[in-house]
Amino acid sequence: MADDFSFDIKEKLGVIGQNKSGWTTELNLVSWGGRDPKFDIRSWSPDHSKMGKGVTLTKEELLSLKELLDKSDI
Repeated sequence: MADDFSFDIKEKLGVIGQNKSGWTTELNLVSWGGRDPKFDIRSWSPDHSKMGKGVTLTKEELLSLKELLDKSDI
């Protein structure tokens, strides 16, 4: 199963933060396993060869998250 794992960063939308080791938390548009791209928030090594755990969202889910954040008092 691990041999079937593939990803393609279609568009780098932005860096949310960076830690001392150089890993960045990013919002990207990513195609997982050749499927349609989705919005993805996760940490990446500087050369994007390694990744941390993250969350993948459809456009509708991302818009709902944006609406929630816009309404919050953060």
